[in-house]
Amino acid sequence: MTEYGTHPGAPGAPGTPGNHGTPGPAATSTWAAPAWQPAPGQVPPAFQPPAPPRERRGGRLRIGVAGLLAGAVIGGGAGAGVVALSDGGTGGGTGTVAAQNVTITNPETATAVTAAAAKATPSVVTVYVASPSGSGSGSGVVLTDDGYVLTNNHVVEGGGRGGVSVRTADGTLHDATVVGTEPTYDLAVLKLDGASDLVPAGWADSDEVQVGDTAVAIGAPLGLTDTVTDGIISATGRAVATGSPEGDATVIDALQTDAAINPGNSGGALVDGAGQVIGINTAIATVASGAPGGQAQSGSIGVGFAIPGNVAQRIAAEIIEDGSADTTYLGVSARTAAADGNTEVGIGAEVVQVQPGTPAADAGLQPGDVITAVGDRLVTTSTELTAAVRSVSPGDDVTLTVDRTGGTDEVEVTLGATSD
Repeated sequence: MTEYGTHPGAPGAPGTPGNHGTPGPAATSTWAAPAWQPAPGQVPPAFQPPAPPRERRGGRLRIGVAGLLAGAVIGGGAGAGVVALSDGGTGGGTGTVAAQNVTITNPETATAVTAAAAKATPSVVTVYVASPSGSGSGSGVVLTDDGYVLTNNHVVEGGGRGGVSVRTADGTLHDATVVGTEPTYDLAVLKLDGASDLVPAGWADSDEVQVGDTAVAIGAPLGLTDTVTDGIISATGRAVATGSPEGDATVIDALQTDAAINPGNSGGALVDGAGQVIGINTAIATVASGAPGGQAQSGSIGVGFAIPGNVAQRIAAEIIEDGSADTTYLGVSARTAAADGNTEVGIGAEVVQVQPGTPAADAGLQPGDVITAVGDRLVTTSTELTAAVRSVSPGDDVTLTVDRTGGTDEVEVTLGATSD
């Protein structure tokens, strides 16, 4: 039994393998351990050369943060190599898009993706992090014209409170400080020194995003700044757990996309066809070759994940205001309830313990209750319960569907807030 972050202070952790929203019966979000094991708070070691080809066997999907790119050398005939990932947006349209204040050099060949990229790229930055163990880069999104920038926590955590710099779209390099982080949501806010007249990103309502919508990812994969890839929204409300099961894990209620996302994209923008931000790119699925524990293939396989923009904006605003942000919590420890005879098939989140004085206790939840839905959202695993809870704001009222002895009940809960 593992605690799943639905109570105050819990970091969240993966539930039963095979039930984390990754496709296929062989999917798992077990930590995709690289050949090296960075210590907590460290960035990966130097960029590694390509590994020799290996015989392909049946693979498993794993979730890894699309994080810091460490020491990549691109160009001059140097290969991109193999990027080891720590644990762990879409069809390009050809219609017209009303993009304001952007420059499109060849309107005759421009597509909707052209306009979306032209509008959003000035608001995407490259984040460089230095630490005693090495250096690396990620991406970020401009929040304000005076230099607040949103990125992933896992991009900057190795840099501590210093050793971070940011290059804006016009090529200017700024020193930056970490204003605050929220590891539970894998988000962090930076403040650029001496910045002015930056181009803040525009934001769409991520709750209105639907499967099949155009999604465009912008960032610095492999250290290649201002890179644009496109695809579609493959799924919404995808419960994704990243992080080592032995350590802290992040559970996000993700937008899934087939737009190519690679190491260095983390913290960058996922935008819609109008160039409005709908998510913050944060994780990718990788395929582990051969037997369990085999080396994962770390490049994009078309299964990427982004933190929804509405959640990201709330967390960013709270960090800027207070230096920290509230985590939405229910107040239970839970585990995946498995179907009879098949531990790979989850049928809900079974309550193991209810924390006194929490929203769960106030609502009358009890050990043994199996939560099968949050509102109209189906819950089949403990990870999905955590993601569903964290997808809404503290103080929101939700209806839980609960299977318990004697039948099925609907339980009204007002979710709580806790600061890390």
